[in-house]
Amino acid sequence: MKPWYESLFENYGNKYDNEAFTHGTLGECDFIENEASFNKNIRILDIGCGTGRHSIELTKRGYNITGIDLSESMLERARQKSIVAGLSIDFRREDARNLPFYEEFDLAIMLCEGGFPLMETDEMNFEILKNASQAIKPGGKLIFTTLNGLFPLFHSVKDFIDNQHVEGNAETVSSHFDLMTFRDFNTTRIEDDNGNTLDLQCSERYYVPSEITWLLKTVGFSEIYIFGARLGEFSRTHRLTTEDFEMLVVATKP
Repeated sequence: MKPWYESLFENYGNKYDNEAFTHGTLGECDFIENEASFNKNIRILDIGCGTGRHSIELTKRGYNITGIDLSESMLERARQKSIVAGLSIDFRREDARNLPFYEEFDLAIMLCEGGFPLMETDEMNFEILKNASQAIKPGGKLIFTTLNGLFPLFHSVKDFIDNQHVEGNAETVSSHFDLMTFRDFNTTRIEDDNGNTLDLQCSERYYVPSEITWLLKTVGFSEIYIFGARLGEFSRTHRLTTEDFEMLVVATKP
């Protein structure tokens, strides 16, 4: 049986590109450019690139991008979009838990839960961060977003679950938040690109800032900053609060 995230993205590219969160691409790329000091000579790795929205926009701005994803169907849509845009982008099918890169990239991005908090175990999530670190050159950066564990705690787990209903094309049918593992186990109903209805048994890991800091230090990052992630408005000025559903993390290797 396939993991839920593989089933979700098997035939979902068109629906994905119409989700509300994709409207923040331009502002998010503005932040990435700033973190890259507008240096067009660097190499950027887009982990969990999906249909290529960040890869394509950054390539339009003159950056050298390699986009990797586990879903061949999402990658195929990314390739089609890049051809339509007149761009040549290196899109590859790779598993973020086992990347073939070693100190090849100056910057890696992993946005909109591009793999990291979606894995079935904490060990798998750890492998993603470790592989990202190995892919980045000394002095390079990792920019990623992940689920903020302070959010469900502050709003109480009951209120957090009660407020999960319909978001874009996804409907939460049932949900249980496990305080021992900080995982949200839920049944999510979606409609794929062919109009088929799927009920997915999902498990998503929420992290608190201290966990993220410890994990990143363990895999070799030294300078770590965590901010509140706001759709299309990534900024170092956005202090993380309990109202932020996601965290924005910027980590640098020594």
